[in-house]
Order: sequence, then structure tokens, then C-alpha cells
Amino acid sequence: MTHRLDDIIALFDGLFMPDYRTRLVRGGDEPLYLPADERCDYHRVIFARGFYASALHETSHWCIAGTRRRRLEDYGYWYLPDGRDAEQQRAFESAEVAPQALELLLAEACGYPFNVSVDNLGEVKVDRDAFRRRVEARAAQYREEGLPQRAAMLVVALRAYYQQGSALQTAIELGLAGRGRVSPPTQCRSDFSRDCSAQRC
Repeated sequence: MTHRLDDIIALFDGLFMPDYRTRLVRGGDEPLYLPADERCDYHRVIFARGFYASALHETSHWCIAGTRRRRLEDYGYWYLPDGRDAEQQRAFESAEVAPQALELLLAEACGYPFNVSVDNLGEVKVDRDAFRRRVEARAAQYREEGLPQRAAMLVVALRAYYQQGSALQTAIELGLAGRGRVSPPTQCRSDFSRDCSAQRC
């Protein structure tokens, strides 16, 4: 199965540009979310270095971010790079459980390998297996309780295109057909929530 960046960009843009004025954009060394401004009239989910996995990961963050967060650069978060201490690493992992669980489900939908990211090359010992179990448990919760609406739309489109052989436009139309069909409990109640697991949503 071939995973072309142009295809996932076309699926994302086809699903979310009409209602959310948001595009998926190939970027440089670092991913970034940029809301629309005077220089660009649409929001940009920018993934790193042309990596398909980065496109899935950044998309998962956008699918979880609430309305107020999506008005802020990088959703209003300050990213702490490698070299985090133990407490900072625990906070990072807690914030990443829900996005990476969603990324796992997106990867399954399009048949792409998924690996958890602890994203720390410092001296702090990181229990990767324990974090992976947390991510998998959150993914299982999503499967049981349902996905946020935008994530559910994208999963439908990815499955249609990558697993069922639908054309891009057909996959987009199938994803769009799912708008408004997700029950409220799967949505983040807090506009300032990036970690849905903390909000029990």
C-alpha cells in the first residue's frame, strides 16, 4: 500500500477546508499549527519534514483541539524540547495520550505503521512500554465510546480510500456524510482541552 502525502493532504483539505477553513500543509523541521491571519485566510496544520507519520500526528492534535484552542498559534501551548526532567516528561506524556491514541486509530484506518513517541532524548529514563499501554487503552476507549466528530469523519475517509479502494472524491464525500452523527459525550467539553483523557470525553 502506497502512502502519498498528496493523498492525505487532499483528503484532509476536502473534508475540512469547506467548514473549518483549514488545510494540511507540508512543512520544515518542526510541526506547527497556525490560525488564519492577515497574510493567510485559512488555518494551517503544518507537519514536519514531509513525514506521513507527522501528518497523522498533527492531524490528531487538530481533531481534538477545541474552538478556542484553534484560534491560537500551536493551540496556545508551549512545546518543551528534549532534555525534559522526570516531572516535565510525565506532564508531556499525559498530554500526549489522547492525541497518540487517535493517531493510532488514524494509522489503522489507512494501514500505516504506528509507533508511540516519548519524544525525549535526554537523560531521564522513559518507560516507553508503559506509555504505549496507556495510549492503547485510550484508543480502546475511543473505539468503545466513539470518536470526536472530525476524527470520525477522517477515519471514514481514510478507510474508504486506503482499505476499500474508493476514489479520493468518493472518500471525501463519505467522510462528509458523517458530519453531526457523533454523540456529544465523545466531544471535548472544554475548549481548552488538548488531552481528552483528562476530561473524560
